[in-house]
Amino acid sequence: MSERKKLSLGSSAAEKADKTSAWNVSEARKDKLHDRARYNRRNPSEAEERMWSILKDKGIGNFAFTRQVVMGSSIVDFACKARWLVIEISSGGEAERKIAELSDRKLADVGVRVLRFTEEEVMGDLEPIKQTIFAELQKPFDKPRRERAAPQQRSGTTREFHRQGSIR
Repeated sequence: MSERKKLSLGSSAAEKADKTSAWNVSEARKDKLHDRARYNRRNPSEAEERMWSILKDKGIGNFAFTRQVVMGSSIVDFACKARWLVIEISSGGEAERKIAELSDRKLADVGVRVLRFTEEEVMGDLEPIKQTIFAELQKPFDKPRRERAAPQQRSGTTREFHRQGSIR
């Protein structure tokens, strides 16, 4: 008895699961970033814990946020993927400011909006921060379109896909 071949329409499950593939980051770098993000989730700063207390469980505008998300070659503190919004908490050093500017520019280039707050702001009154985040979540934005790679043609064969999924 011969085993039936399976037809796959699109990328493999492994490619779909790898959300950093479009950013051209090496496998070794991806692994290190994911490990670092996991460490950051398990060991948040006091300011991150405080910010998470208002973002978790759809706390602002019924939008879901995720902590310590790998985006490209960076790890962002909080991300609302549905609205392409990132919230960062910075401690304020000069070196960190320059790195933050570069990271913000890279994210903005792909359509991600970034809100940045200092640790001092987060440790103070959270009401203005909530209002700022809510206002940004309500703003219309253009979701960037991902460019898809051209379909690979098999040598010598052409296929037509029909509505019922049959191949002719």
